[in-house]
Amino acid sequence: MFIKQAIMHKKVIVFALTGMFLMSCETLQQITTQVASAGLGTVNTQANTYSNAAGLKEALTLGLTKSVATLSQENGYFSDMAIKIAMPEEASVIIDNIKLIPGGEDLVNDVVLRMNCAAEDAAAEATPIFVSAIKNMSFSDATSILFGNETAATTYLKNSTYSQLFAAFKPKVAVSLDKDLVGNISTNESWSSLTTVYNKVASSSVGKVYGLKSVNTDLSAYVTDQALNGLFLKVGNEEKAIRKDPSARVTTLLQKVFGQLDNK
Repeated sequence: MFIKQAIMHKKVIVFALTGMFLMSCETLQQITTQVASAGLGTVNTQANTYSNAAGLKEALTLGLTKSVATLSQENGYFSDMAIKIAMPEEASVIIDNIKLIPGGEDLVNDVVLRMNCAAEDAAAEATPIFVSAIKNMSFSDATSILFGNETAATTYLKNSTYSQLFAAFKPKVAVSLDKDLVGNISTNESWSSLTTVYNKVASSSVGKVYGLKSVNTDLSAYVTDQALNGLFLKVGNEEKAIRKDPSARVTTLLQKVFGQLDNK
């Protein structure tokens, strides 16, 4: 009898443990499913974030590479009326008068050409600075930029790289402007001669009577600033194209990422 009761107790205990085990397995399965589902959502969200960031960075790299290649070639600035660098506006009074002198108009045209050549010489300096900024872009920045306005990425680049670009461009521009232009006179020398003579008149009593103002433009700084404005205009145009024109999305990643914007 004692043996039978022991066996019965053992069976009850085993049954109970088995039930507990089965219940635990079912509960564990539910928990596992919930965790897996939650984890999958997180993974998908992260995957989309990574994909969007990668797509945006690829678009920026593509846009800047194309823009720099276009601008750094011969007449890249000079032949494009949208970004061609003209004489500083404050110097228009000098230019108008110089043109009245025999050969004066040719001199002005040569200076304009040389300013644009200086910008073309400097354009290649942008690539490594842009690439560094793109690599350092955070995922949150990339997401907000992707779903921002049509030139959100270009604005981000301008805000984060302008100072570096200016510092890199200006010495290159200055070297180009110091090259001999006509009669062994460089663009900077021609500009200095023009402004020095004019400023003497402007600062004289006669000049004051006529309300003339001195021209104090730093030509290297002016050309550098104009060159960068042209560069960012080009990059912005490339960004607009990729956002709006599916044919401009030349890779699978660009098609996937920027396709999200087509219905917005």
